Amino acid sequence: MAKFFIDRPVFAWVIAIIIMLAGGMALRVLPVAQYPDIAPTTVTVAATYPGASAEAVENAVTQIIEQQLTGLDGLDYISSSSNSNGTASITLSFEPGTDPDIAQVQTQNKISLATPLLPEQVQRQGVSVSKAAGGFLLVTAVYSPNGTYNQTDLGDYVRSNIYDTVSRLEGVGSVQVFGSQYAMRVWLEPEKLNQYGLTPSDIVQAIQAQNAQIASGALGGAPSVPGQEINVTVTLQSLLTTPEEFRNLLIRTTSAGGSVRLEDVARVELGAQDYSFISRFNGYPSTGFAVSLATGANALDTAERVKEAIGHLAENFPEDIEYQFPVDATPFIETSIHEVQKTLYEAIALVFIVILVFLQSFRASLVPIIAVPVVLLGTFAVLLLFGMSINTLTMFAMVLAIGLLVDDAIVVVENVERVMHEEGLSPYDATVKSMRQITGALVGIAVVLSAVFVPMAFFPGSAGVIYRQFSVTIVSAMALSVVVAIVLSPALCASLLKPSSGNGKSWLMAPANAFNAGFDRLTTAYEATVSRIVRRRAIMLAVFAVMIAITGLLYVRLPSAFLPDEDQGTLMTIVQLPESATLERTADVLDDVREYYSANESHNIKGLFTIAGFSVVGTGQNNGIAFAAMNDWEERPGPENSVQAIAGRAFGGLSQIDEARIFPIVPPPIREMGNSNGFDLFIKNTGNLSHEEFLNARNQLLGMAGQDARLMGVRPNSSDDGPQFNMHLDYQKSQALGVSVSDATSLLSIAFGGTYVNDFIDRGRIKRVYVQGDADDRMQPEDISAWFARSATGEMVPLDEIVSGDWSYGSPQLQRFNGVSAMNIQGSTAPGQSSGDAMQIMGDLVEQLPGNITYEWSGLSRQEQQTGNQATMLYVLSLLFVFLCLAALYESWTIPVSVLLVAPLGVTGAVAAANLFGLANDVFFQVGLLMTVGLASKNAILIVEFARTLEDSGKEVIAATIEAVRLRIRPVLMTSLAFGFGVLPLALSSGAGSESRNAMGWIMVGGVIAAMTFSLLFAPLFYVLVRQITLRLRGPRKAVSGDAA
Repeated sequence: MAKFFIDRPVFAWVIAIIIMLAGGMALRVLPVAQYPDIAPTTVTVAATYPGASAEAVENAVTQIIEQQLTGLDGLDYISSSSNSNGTASITLSFEPGTDPDIAQVQTQNKISLATPLLPEQVQRQGVSVSKAAGGFLLVTAVYSPNGTYNQTDLGDYVRSNIYDTVSRLEGVGSVQVFGSQYAMRVWLEPEKLNQYGLTPSDIVQAIQAQNAQIASGALGGAPSVPGQEINVTVTLQSLLTTPEEFRNLLIRTTSAGGSVRLEDVARVELGAQDYSFISRFNGYPSTGFAVSLATGANALDTAERVKEAIGHLAENFPEDIEYQFPVDATPFIETSIHEVQKTLYEAIALVFIVILVFLQSFRASLVPIIAVPVVLLGTFAVLLLFGMSINTLTMFAMVLAIGLLVDDAIVVVENVERVMHEEGLSPYDATVKSMRQITGALVGIAVVLSAVFVPMAFFPGSAGVIYRQFSVTIVSAMALSVVVAIVLSPALCASLLKPSSGNGKSWLMAPANAFNAGFDRLTTAYEATVSRIVRRRAIMLAVFAVMIAITGLLYVRLPSAFLPDEDQGTLMTIVQLPESATLERTADVLDDVREYYSANESHNIKGLFTIAGFSVVGTGQNNGIAFAAMNDWEERPGPENSVQAIAGRAFGGLSQIDEARIFPIVPPPIREMGNSNGFDLFIKNTGNLSHEEFLNARNQLLGMAGQDARLMGVRPNSSDDGPQFNMHLDYQKSQALGVSVSDATSLLSIAFGGTYVNDFIDRGRIKRVYVQGDADDRMQPEDISAWFARSATGEMVPLDEIVSGDWSYGSPQLQRFNGVSAMNIQGSTAPGQSSGDAMQIMGDLVEQLPGNITYEWSGLSRQEQQTGNQATMLYVLSLLFVFLCLAALYESWTIPVSVLLVAPLGVTGAVAAANLFGLANDVFFQVGLLMTVGLASKNAILIVEFARTLEDSGKEVIAATIEAVRLRIRPVLMTSLAFGFGVLPLALSSGAGSESRNAMGWIMVGGVIAAMTFSLLFAPLFYVLVRQITLRLRGPRKAVSGDAA
């Protein structure tokens, strides 16, 4: 086949150009992302039960919905939260790869079965089903630097002018606004209501009657009388628009002809719809919103769309309104991909230098380098074919592929040069003869390296998605590399190469001559070493056994993880005050947090967006969060300025604030899989403990974890139990005094909780009207006595006559996991420990708890656990696949054994590098380990293929092996050094995303050094041993071409 293209070089170029054109067109349309769609598909169900406690929400809403969520395709687990503000949130996590649209539709169908079983108030509010991923892609702070606008003004501006535009953008799953739009607020004053004999229900009814849009028909409407000449709409009344109009609403007309208006019994103002948050940016009044990515959407494209939309809207912002992005994933994604691209170019340059040093011919060096753009562009076309993206992982795979894809071309051009030099043939004849010798080796190398990675493509879960990026990219590159090595490289060799001119005495060639002389001495020494090795087998086999044992020990010592922690330029700080703390106290603590960062980390942090009333732990007045926007990576060099180091210092510094528990947390490598790195654990009440017993067990676990120096920031990811005030209505007294139960409960609900009445029009937008007791009259338990209910006889009865109260202790939030009462605990590891260590420690601690408490992992921890369980199977399958492919290639069951025995020696280098540089046994390590298996096998194939050919031609096994190592040491060293220098830029890179690049790079550098060194020493030994044992067992027989055993 190769001769066909040697004779037709134009045809060979045409094929190469077509491959490059296909790749070029694919590059224009391939999406760009940080990671592929790794995060499992998630669907969130939300419902509201106004005024209900957490327990009531769990019993009447959450459990009813959970019981219907059966038979969903690909469902992995369900977690839920029931809150004392009446909200229920149920998150369904599906297996990675589940179609999010189908998951949402199936969930919606199940919810429709549950809806009729829910309380009427819940049905009226509606049950929503959305498919937003967890974590925040982008957080935007909108603030007023000069204080012209307060938080309510800014919140209304965001809701009225920004929210709708952003939430409709493609790829946006959900938008969480930390503020609210204007609402007409009617603050009732109980003493004035009592003075006029009114109750809150009277006010609500008056507003409903007089603030309404009423269609009254038309004058001259059809059918009309003959001769009617006009047709006009009649308007009786419409919605009110200003506080003045509301103040003038007529509540009652007295018998003396006087009137009671709303302003007589209430304070009316244009306020906020929701007072749940206090937000500030760098201390300025602000509001903001967080964008979550829709499941399956492209993060980079979505963030760019959001930023572009806000940029356009900002052109019309009023003066003294500005915006910032405290959390923005795009700089990290863009910078990390740019850094990998830079590494790609550095790798190509280094590979070219290695080839030039060995071949000492610019023409010869061009042959492998020409293969690089052809194969890489062709690989992009394959990625498009498989529906994949340009992401960090596929770019990593491209860098790894550079060292591999030039290997085939190096093998071709090195062998052609050797044949030309040793046999004095012309470039054409040397190429024809050379391709007959090495085509089998080329195919063998491609088959082995592909066989290592093919099983990866079929693994399930998030790790399977990561494996697939490497598998498809590298196998495609290898396949195209063989095509180029058989089609284009021989044609280039025949036309580009020239016979040696013999001017070796030129001063220009002095360095090359010195290199060649040194290499000849190395070859002679290596040949002698191999001769001694094959004769002193026992010693070498003992050395091999010791190395395998050491490798095993080092491997077991490695900590486990899912992905390396990355400095993504974002830091979050969670603040938790005691359960009864107010929003004002939380905001004061957040001011202390801002002052700490301003005093200690101002050179690293450019902005801090604080929100009291919201946290990733949950909502509530006692919860708060601070989003820190970090300076660019170039402005904070060194590990001491990394996000992880800043978080470590802040953990100690902020622990001095006694009023709250404060936890600085770093986002996980994959934002869609949660809000913090570390572990994510649910302990489950499978022993039917009471809530108090279960809570005590959780606190015992937190206490044990707090005493373990290997763990850090272990915290409950929920609201703690706190004091609750219970009101009791005395039905007998109520009936005796003529007060209806519905009137009493309605009064309490309106006065202390507020009620949404109807809508009004504010500058062309529909907004809400709320009625609630004024703040001064609902702060303390004794304020109940200020409110009066009206009896059937018209008398005003103090509410404390029929209502009593007492204090209790209860939970404002109840959690469930897979239908069982549960509590969520999160935390991270101390420096030097891995997330796998933390998971093992926490698992051991849970086992010590009383009461048959079990546990399950969630989020990133769940994926890490599944990955660890799959790793052994992945290694076994890959080795088995390599063995079967080699057996088929060599038509022998024994020769593949000699190749595979070398494979663990490459692993020795990878494991040693991981231990030396403090790397974890994560997904990148597993990919690197398999790559070293392929590299070691490739080197063995180069030697075994030639030894086999020489043996077939009649040489004795040992003589054939020694001759083969003499002929193949140069290509083994060239291909290994080319790969090693190709991945060296990964190991040495810095900046955004460098943790992953360094992890992959050092593992590969260690692996390739070991694979190169040990395969040269042990591959000949194993081949001789296997062949001699085979011949002894089966007896000598006449060898024929293509038969090895």
